[in-house]
Amino acid sequence: MAEDGHHAPSPVSEPVPVPGQTNGGGKPGGINTNLPHFDEASLTSPRVNTPNPFSRKNTSLDLDDYFSGPRDMQKHSKWPIFLQLHGSILPKMILPLLWMGAWASAIWAIHEFHGHVDIDSILLTVLGFVVGLGLSFRSSTAYERYNEGRRYWAQLVLTSQNLGRVYWVHSKEREGEEGKKDLLAKLTALNLLVAFATSLKHKLRYEPYTCYDDIQSLVGHLDTFAQRATREEPDDSLKQLKKPNFFKAVGEYLGVSFAASNPRKMIKKASRPLGNLPLEILSYLASYTDELVANGQLPVPMQQTLAYNNLAALNDVLSGTDRVCNTPLPIAYSIAIGQITWVYIMVLPFQLLSRLDPTFIMIPATVVASYIILAFLFIGREIENPFGTDVNDLPLEAFCAQIAADLDVIASRRKPKTSEWVESVENRVMWPMSNSGWHVWMHRGEDKIREAVASKIETHLEKKKELDHLAEHAGILGKVHSHREKVTVKSAEEAV
Repeated sequence: MAEDGHHAPSPVSEPVPVPGQTNGGGKPGGINTNLPHFDEASLTSPRVNTPNPFSRKNTSLDLDDYFSGPRDMQKHSKWPIFLQLHGSILPKMILPLLWMGAWASAIWAIHEFHGHVDIDSILLTVLGFVVGLGLSFRSSTAYERYNEGRRYWAQLVLTSQNLGRVYWVHSKEREGEEGKKDLLAKLTALNLLVAFATSLKHKLRYEPYTCYDDIQSLVGHLDTFAQRATREEPDDSLKQLKKPNFFKAVGEYLGVSFAASNPRKMIKKASRPLGNLPLEILSYLASYTDELVANGQLPVPMQQTLAYNNLAALNDVLSGTDRVCNTPLPIAYSIAIGQITWVYIMVLPFQLLSRLDPTFIMIPATVVASYIILAFLFIGREIENPFGTDVNDLPLEAFCAQIAADLDVIASRRKPKTSEWVESVENRVMWPMSNSGWHVWMHRGEDKIREAVASKIETHLEKKKELDHLAEHAGILGKVHSHREKVTVKSAEEAV
């Protein structure tokens, strides 16, 4: 902090020459400085002046934040669930419901002024069964993909924690200057674990470049295809950071298909190879693990096996999420289910005319029925790809922030020695039977310690019986108190 009481400005990353890389002019040993530089901060270092790029609190609070996703799980709404719009499918159903209202009104006008057009309602029963089967299949397959995507990200969180513990706790640090290099290498490896999760998020959203705030400082020192493409095509890479215009944003929010852009547009238009950034990061992590083993810093074979197994688990997450993202429901099923559903609700007004009196009730009845049926169709479309930016998609930013926070916790202190926490005065080894600390029991004989351990079971049982007795006694007192109140009230009523 500066002397005048203001925060000192955050350091700005300087271009660092990298051997074997070229700048925009083709001269070796430089970095293209045309790209904007962001404040450099390691995700395993204290964030005093640098905001967490994964937190949505540091994003702009525009009006459309309420209508964009994924949903922030830490926020709580006190509105009743049936009145909440954030996450509701209703906005995408506004235009279809307006169309159904207009269609039902036209059918009613023809029926009233030009002759009867109603048909037997037997079709309502026969077709309703088929439509129900189709919508059930659509919803179940969509949720299966959603749930599978969540399992893969849970596996990614677990694997990142395991690898972070292997790198930080199990790997040994050498003496002297080499030990300082080992410490910085550990921090870099933990950063790469965060970079893997973040790059996977961008890959699943078809964002192939490295110009984003949450990834640029993590992989800027790596020689990857995506990094080269970002440096050599700064204009194309920065196009993804632009927000759509007002009409396009409204069209996407209302579910207008003509307003939706091709999510793979940037990949198709790229003139440079974009590679596979998460896979390339895995190669760097595997190389670091090999060096740990070769240098004798991971001497235990089980720890080596744990490290390589978790690297394979990261690769499994990469291929599994790619499968979920790029293997949707076959288009024939999607088209058929959509057509069958729309045919059914378009025929509804004809069948409701003969059943409702007065007949104009058919118009709101058709809209309500269309809402119920189309809701399941639209929900299936909404959650089919769980890795997007819709409100109901998986909160990938929160998962990446969780991984970064977990690795921060692991790296927050050096590997503890067993004596530091076992031989502590606050270590109540026989709690809840005894509040005595480690030092007290250390001065007692081994037989006393083993006798105390054996008696813990009986102590637990006695305390449980005592608590049950107190709870039963409290229940009896409550019943007696309630009975007394009733008797008092009854006596007062008789006196009156």
